[in-house]
Amino acid sequence: MTLTIGVDVGGTKVAGGVVDAAGTVLVQARRDTPADDVAKTRDVIIELVRELASGQAIEAVGIGAAGWIDATRSTVLFAPNLAWRDEPLRDYVSAATGLPVIVENDANVAAWAEFRYGAARDADDSMVMFTIGTGVGGGIVLGGELLRGANGIAAELGHMLTVPDGHQCGCGRLGCIEQYASGSALVRFARAAARQEPHRATALLELAGGDAEAVSGPMVTAAAQAGDPVSTEAFAQVGRWLGTSLADMAQILDPQVLVVGGGVIDAGDLLLGPTRRSFADALAQRSRLPVAEIRPAELGNTAGVIGAADLARRL
Repeated sequence: MTLTIGVDVGGTKVAGGVVDAAGTVLVQARRDTPADDVAKTRDVIIELVRELASGQAIEAVGIGAAGWIDATRSTVLFAPNLAWRDEPLRDYVSAATGLPVIVENDANVAAWAEFRYGAARDADDSMVMFTIGTGVGGGIVLGGELLRGANGIAAELGHMLTVPDGHQCGCGRLGCIEQYASGSALVRFARAAARQEPHRATALLELAGGDAEAVSGPMVTAAAQAGDPVSTEAFAQVGRWLGTSLADMAQILDPQVLVVGGGVIDAGDLLLGPTRRSFADALAQRSRLPVAEIRPAELGNTAGVIGAADLARRL
């Protein structure tokens, strides 16, 4: 049985697992991320891999990292929430563990996992995945392979222009989809409406102790599930923007499946309902043509580990 290790490196945790060829995670481990220290972060990854490899016939290691990875899948060019700058992570980990290693963007590995083993496992050609969390990430599979681009940094879907001269994005542009279809946007919409119409946000404000500025994403979800109008409308706004971006992907790439993942997907139809309606409205002129189905991601927090491990097995 072929076993590989997948490691998912984020700003707060490093999660790893031993994964078999069927995409099953057999053993798991995790550590906190010392995000402000390059050497310590590297050492935590190596320690985790050694622990997982102990007593196992491991063939390779895949690392999903929250950052931009070079075309050779070896160097972290830049990581917004970590201290890595041109970090030759592959070579460090390979030298320390004696195992072949690849490094890939975290959204890409999650998308690959959903294509191979999750929501799009019945697809054999193509998929586009949006990950909706604090920001918006994404991954694209075309012709059965991850679309990586000439420099390895393709599929930054969160930074497609949506609203000209719109909200300032962390990337420096104005009006990126990340500012309208992310968990952060959900909270911003809800807070603004709660300030303007507190009588329509009673459930939400009760959760926030009466302070609109204390509203959080989980509060918006809980209040929307309880029927709070402001919270429900915040999800509708996010869904409207997300649906139009998914429609753009359908027009440009014609994928077999569109997948929506990330933490906000836990809200279920509160998000997917308005997303699907907006998507259908945007593609009304294509009513006689095949169009991709929108599906929720299935693998949750294990997607990064599974996808990284499978890419290591393949490459």
